[in-house]
Formats: sequence, C-alpha cells, structure tokens
Amino acid sequence: MKTYFLRTVTATMLTATMLTATVPATFSTVMFSQNRAVENVYYQKKDVEIFNKYLSFIQKNPVAGLTSGELISRTAGFFLGVPYVAHTLEIEPEGLVVNLREMDCTTYLETVYALAMTVRSGELSFENFCNKLRLLRYREGVINDYTDRLHYTSGWIGTNIKKGLVCIVTDKSNSEPIQFTLNIMSSNTGRYKQLKGKPELIEKVKKREEELSSQIHYYLPTDKIERNKNIFNSGDMLGFVTTQPGIDISHVGIICVDGDKLTFYHASSTHKKVVLSELSIIDYLSSNPKNIGLIAVRAAF
Repeated sequence: MKTYFLRTVTATMLTATMLTATVPATFSTVMFSQNRAVENVYYQKKDVEIFNKYLSFIQKNPVAGLTSGELISRTAGFFLGVPYVAHTLEIEPEGLVVNLREMDCTTYLETVYALAMTVRSGELSFENFCNKLRLLRYREGVINDYTDRLHYTSGWIGTNIKKGLVCIVTDKSNSEPIQFTLNIMSSNTGRYKQLKGKPELIEKVKKREEELSSQIHYYLPTDKIERNKNIFNSGDMLGFVTTQPGIDISHVGIICVDGDKLTFYHASSTHKKVVLSELSIIDYLSSNPKNIGLIAVRAAF
C-alpha cells in the first residue's frame, strides 16, 4: 500500500476524502481553504478512513459534558485490537508520521491525545489532527530534523507541560524525586540510521540528554501506589519508571480507573495489539524488577 509524503498538499486534493463522515451538530467542521495545507506528513489513505470512522464513533457516542479524561478514555477504547508495530516513525526525511493502522506504546498515546485535542477544539479536520499530533510529538511543534522529535518520555512530559497541554499528577506532594541519566541514544548512535555519519545531530542529541539529565522529576514508587491511587483519573497518561541504564521510562499507557482496580490501556508488544491490561498497574510494575514506579500527567486541554 502506498505511503504518501506531502511537503505541501492543497486543500482541494484532500477535502473530499477527509470529510466524508458526518459529524455531530455540536461541532463545526472547518473545510480546508485554498491557502491552507498539511505539510511534512507521511500517511496512507487508510489512515484518513480510520480518522473518519473515529468521527462517526464520536457522533454515535456524544462527548458533550465529558471531561477531557473521559474523552481520552473513550478514544483509547476506539483503538482496541489495533496491531502493535514498533519503529513506525523511522522514515526519512523526518516528517510527521500519521499511522492509525498500527502503533507502538508511544504513538498510541500520542494519537489518542491528539484526537481528543482535535475534538475539544471543535475543528474536526484531518489537517487539525495532524497539527495537534505534531505539537505533541515535536519540541516546538516544528520539524527541522530528527532531533526536534521528543525522544525521551521525561522530555515529552516536561515540554508538553510548558506548552500547557498536560499537567503533572505525580508531584512533590505525593511522590519522590528522581534524576535520570539519559544517554541511550548518544551511546548507541549506530542503532539510529538518522544519526549515522551526522556528528552535528549527535552533538544536538547529547546536549538534549545532558539538559534532561540535570532535571529533577517526581515519581510514585510501586509500594506507594495503592495508598495514593485516588490521585489518578481515567485518561491520565502514565510512564513506567525503569532502572534500565540510559533511559527514563520503559513503557507508557493511559490509565483506566475501574472501580477499585487501577489498570491501563496500552499498545502491548506481548499481546501484539492495543489492549486494556488484565493486570493492575501495580501487578504490571511488579512483574518486571527493573520497573520501580510511575510518573503520571493529566490532559490540560
């Protein structure tokens, strides 16, 4: 199946395909104007079809009155069963990859949040969704090169807090300080095709890692989650803090509060698809000795 890379695609080429779904009357769909475009985007026709199915799903399940967390949870459930596929972003030259057909844990999280942001904005267009996804995934919401992407989860969290897109749930009032030593990328440049033979990009990556490694973060240790589980809401993003050298977070997901049980939606490499975990968050953490707790943030949109 063909993948499209668009540096500039005019409105007339995309509008008919994108807006085939009927959207609820409570939302105003904005058609592309002749002078607006989706830039630097890789996607397939199927991705637009899935986007339209999501709009139909929202129409059948009205979101009026829902909190952002409830909207995120509903959106997370829409993708249950989607295949897990890693490394879908590694396309050159660097551009926004939109892949609603297959996801890893990070692209699943970003897609769900970007779709919820799109609905909240009231502008239900594929263009707007692309813009929201780019804003979440890239440091300044602008793509110049590979290093603009937010590769480390702690950096993703901190940057999107500054943008006002999320707010911290695990803070110094309920959690413990931690400082990460981040160097997995600069220490293994041969694993990243975008860095091979590009010393200027490697240097930029090292500086990003040093900056993040100097920051203090707060995480909730596994043995303190049970007594603090009332701080979490469905729709919160969580990252599992790891002691694995060189990185900060081993896996991410979206919290689901099910009565007294605290579980999560995630793109699972074990199950090879998006699932609602049968394990509680505590049990999942305890299943891997390198996991020591979690960091959580909440949508601020």
